[in-house]
Amino acid sequence: MTDCKEALNDFISYIIVEKGLSENTVLAYKADVLKFINFAKKKRISLENFEHNDITDFLWEMKTEGLKPRSIFRVIESLRQFYKFLNSEDLAKNNPTLYLATPNLPENLPDILTFDEVDLLLNSINDDDEMHIRNKAMLELLYAAGLRVSELINLKFSDINLEDCFLRIIGKGSKERLVPFGNKAKFFISIYLKKRRPCLNVNDHIFISRLGKKLSRIEFWRQLKNIAKNVGINKNITPHTLRHSFASHLLKGGADIRFVQEMLGHASITTTQIYTHLDEDRIVQQHKKFHPRG
Repeated sequence: MTDCKEALNDFISYIIVEKGLSENTVLAYKADVLKFINFAKKKRISLENFEHNDITDFLWEMKTEGLKPRSIFRVIESLRQFYKFLNSEDLAKNNPTLYLATPNLPENLPDILTFDEVDLLLNSINDDDEMHIRNKAMLELLYAAGLRVSELINLKFSDINLEDCFLRIIGKGSKERLVPFGNKAKFFISIYLKKRRPCLNVNDHIFISRLGKKLSRIEFWRQLKNIAKNVGINKNITPHTLRHSFASHLLKGGADIRFVQEMLGHASITTTQIYTHLDEDRIVQQHKKFHPRG
């Protein structure tokens, strides 16, 4: 009989080392599989003897406990990966996850800012205060390079090539990518570095708090919220909103989707394709407005 604890530990090592999954994904998979193992113990069914109906019973229990469709979707993916691993290691001969139906997920398109809203946001920050200069540089870079907020606040001086306008980003799953940024971002980063960070070491974080410590994502989110509120942007804006806007605006401008995928650091182009749906309403409106029989 397979040792559940040992199998779980080996599975976690596998998805960290061989799959290169991010820390958050690893923690989610671990929690999902642990719940499944506890369910198996409660039902007194060994992992190698689990069948399709047993899996659906487990998922139904998760649903009755209030798990949302998106979370159930993730649990299913966790179990698929777990049994794929068990099969590869000859720890289980059958795979009860093969014919699992995934729940229909609502297509939650991300909020984006219009071109005018981005201009309003970025042009509203005064450059007469050290923290304002920092916020200006961060927002310009966030929109210019489409970074995740964790990537932005973890930037070190060694990660930026200011002369050639390139960033070295370590993204999800410790995957490295090079991301260009434009002259406006370069200009404001240069001002910030001269006024606020004139003596940076290569391993120092670029963006710091008023106390000289690495800026937290929560603090940056609060700053962004205040800036948006002050200029009258009523959307539920987060740092990720600028990343979404970056991708959508590039595609609207005619950028190749593969280029946008590479810039965002998406492992699958399917993730990037969500931004191609954002223009559907605008296309319909344009058709109705300009087509002679619209």
